[in-house]
Amino acid sequence: MRPQGNRKAEPTSLHRLNYCPQCLQKQQEIDRLREENARLKGRLRYQERSAREGPFGSSTPSAKVPIKPSAAPDQPPRRGGARPGHRGHGRGTVSAAQADRVQRIPVGPHCPQCGGPLQDKGVAARSVLDVEPLRRQTLHYQLEQKYCPHCRQAVSARAPGVLPRHLLGNRLLAHVAVQHYVHGVTLGQLESQLHVGYGTLMGALHQLARRLEPVIERLVREYRQAPVKHADETGWRTDGRNGYAWLFCTDTISLFRFRQTRSAQVAHQVLGTRRLGGVLVVDRYHGYNRSPCALQYCYAHLLRDVGDLEKEFPDQPEIQRFVAALAPLLARAMHLRGLQLTPAQFRKQAAQTRAEIQAVTKAQAQHPAIQKFQNIFREKGHRLYHWAKNRDIPADNNRAERELRPLVIARKISFGSQSEAGARTREVLMSVLHTMRKRTGDVTATFQDALDRLIQEPQLDLYPLLFRCDSS
Repeated sequence: MRPQGNRKAEPTSLHRLNYCPQCLQKQQEIDRLREENARLKGRLRYQERSAREGPFGSSTPSAKVPIKPSAAPDQPPRRGGARPGHRGHGRGTVSAAQADRVQRIPVGPHCPQCGGPLQDKGVAARSVLDVEPLRRQTLHYQLEQKYCPHCRQAVSARAPGVLPRHLLGNRLLAHVAVQHYVHGVTLGQLESQLHVGYGTLMGALHQLARRLEPVIERLVREYRQAPVKHADETGWRTDGRNGYAWLFCTDTISLFRFRQTRSAQVAHQVLGTRRLGGVLVVDRYHGYNRSPCALQYCYAHLLRDVGDLEKEFPDQPEIQRFVAALAPLLARAMHLRGLQLTPAQFRKQAAQTRAEIQAVTKAQAQHPAIQKFQNIFREKGHRLYHWAKNRDIPADNNRAERELRPLVIARKISFGSQSEAGARTREVLMSVLHTMRKRTGDVTATFQDALDRLIQEPQLDLYPLLFRCDSS
């Protein structure tokens, strides 16, 4: 008989375990209720966020936000006035040489109080800003017509300042186009101010867009060669159907596209298929993923998504620590290029910020939401750090967001374009005028001058006149 100390341990079969079936059922019921409670809490948080922020969370357009919260009590309103250290721009005196008109206002020879004679004491200068009233003028031209017996041809005078087969003069046409497509004044308001019918205004803009259409292709070619490009899109209805307004811009170019689709083919039409240099700054919309150039993802969208994590899981310590570590780094990356830094200082701080972001996004995480967000940085790292290599490349898509804002306001006022022709006219004129706005000081005057030159030389290339560039 073997000693008891050397006896091998025999495996215990399940039927020999002692357990209470009722206790097991209770524990299973407790586990089921806990899972159901967690699921219902998550659904309740989602419904509360949807009721507070709208159907798309922080991405909900401002017009669809159900409740717009006011400033929190612990955040007092910003103090008015200039910031400390700001020098300001006081009103200066305009000299006689700088004034558009100099007018001497006389004083009578006798004192208005006692009637005695007055002595001359010179003049006192005063600068006043005024404006001429906007008033439509109806011009009646009598165009002379003569006949050359030698050539056997009739010679007629041309009406100055008006394009062939146009009712509106170039000054009025330029004013209407700039006010409507640049400054957002509605055609109804212009109709009321100028006493010109809506159909007349719209017809003149359609004619103008057809004349300017050839310059759009040259703007597209110039956009493709830009070292830093931006792109974004927003909703836009055409003829009562949902569609999208696309913007492709640089610091000197603005290209608009109004299409019924949000597919990648719109970006392909603008960017082409041949490999391009430079970097395209976009959000993470997949329609740009096959662009023929390098991509830089917008950190502002990433920062917003990080904030959504904190709102979705307010009771998760791991989420709170992740957001507290990553959010300041994303904000620093966006603001870094705006600091007064030497090139060497920028490269050093950019490399340090990039390393800290990579450390946070590569660290081990247990929560699935953190892992999902980290995968963006792990899988798309080649689209996230161009800003650290070149100071000219921003880490955000702020330029495109700001340029789209007037279009969003126009959409809220007009609800989009009434026809395909109206959308095409808006596309051409907005592209031309917003590009001119970036390159010239006075868009209206420059536009009118180009149209006047077109009257004198109908075959003239408008591109260098509109955009003040070398015609070569």
